[in-house]
Amino acid sequence: MIADAEVDDRSFLQRTKMLLESTASDFDGWKSLVSDSFVPLDTEPQRRGGFQGTISARDYDSVVMSHISANPHAVLRTPSLISRETAGPADGTAAAANNYYKVSLQLKGHGLLIQDGREVSLAPGSLAIYDTSRPYTLSFDCDFSSYVMMFPQSRVNLPADTVGELTATSIGAEHQLGAVATQIITQAGAMLPTLSRSIGIRLAGNVVDLLTTVMADELAEAEVPGERQRLWSQITAYIDANLADPQLSPSTIAAAHFMSVRALHQVFEGSGETVSGEIRRRRIARCRQDLADPAQVQVPVAAIGARWGLGDPAHFSRLFRSVVGRPPAQYRRSSLT
Repeated sequence: MIADAEVDDRSFLQRTKMLLESTASDFDGWKSLVSDSFVPLDTEPQRRGGFQGTISARDYDSVVMSHISANPHAVLRTPSLISRETAGPADGTAAAANNYYKVSLQLKGHGLLIQDGREVSLAPGSLAIYDTSRPYTLSFDCDFSSYVMMFPQSRVNLPADTVGELTATSIGAEHQLGAVATQIITQAGAMLPTLSRSIGIRLAGNVVDLLTTVMADELAEAEVPGERQRLWSQITAYIDANLADPQLSPSTIAAAHFMSVRALHQVFEGSGETVSGEIRRRRIARCRQDLADPAQVQVPVAAIGARWGLGDPAHFSRLFRSVVGRPPAQYRRSSLT
C-alpha cells in the first residue's frame, strides 16, 4: 500500500512559483518535487537503486508548461488525495478550483496512462489527456522525457463530461490537427522560456485553444454525445458571438433558440457550468486575453470590461477578482511585466 502524500491546504497556484527548475537526485526528493510542480501525487519507484529526475516548469496565467526527464517510476493520483485536496465549501468552489486537465506529449521512452477504465500506451510523439479531478496512474518502465501542459478545466469550452470520453486515449493520432498540435507543443516548449511573460501567456493560451479544437474534433469524429451536445455547441457559439451584448442572459438566449429557459438549463446539465456561469466564464476569459495583450496596454481596464458586456466597472472588477483572484488592473500589471 502506498501512503498518500501530505496535502498542502494551499492551492496549486499558491504553492508554486512562476518558474521552477529543479533536479532530484533520490526518490524521496522526486516525490516532493512532483507534487510541488503539479497537484498532490503519490509516486512509486519501478526499480531498485539510484534515481534522478528533472522538472522545468513555468506558469503562464494558470497554464503550466513543464519539461520532465526522469528514470523509471509510477505516478498515482489517488481518490484519497483528491478528496482531501478538494474538501471545502458545500457549493463545490474548492473542488472546481482544483480541476485541471493535463496533456502529455511523449518525447522519449515509453509509458502507460490509466484513467476511467481505459489505458493508452505512450510512445514518442503520442498525445494524451487526463483529468486531475479523477484518479489516474502514469507508469514509465524506462528512462523518459515528456512535455506536460496543465491548465484549468474552465479554459476548455467543452462540457467536462464529454471531454471525459477522451481521457486515457491517444488524441489526434489519426487527424492532421493532432500532428499540428504535437508540432506546436514541441515548438512552444522550446520557445516559451525565451519569451517575455506577456507574450508567453498569449502563446500558452493559444496552445490551449488548439488543444480544445483537437478535442472537439475527436468528439465530433466519435459522434458523441448526440442532440444535447449539438444544442450545447450551437448555444455556446451564440454566446461567444454575443458576449459584447450586456443584455445577454438565459432568457434572451432561450428566446433566440425558440425554447423555454427551463429547456435551456437542461441542455447545460452535466456540462459543469450553468448558463449564466458559462457567460461569465467566457467574458472573463476574453477580458484576461485583452488585459495581457501588450498591443492593448493603452485601452482602459473599464473599456475592456465594457467591450465584453461588463459595463459596470465596479461589477467587472469584483467579478474578475472572484474568478482570477486579482483585480483586473493588478492582473494587467503582472501579465505585462
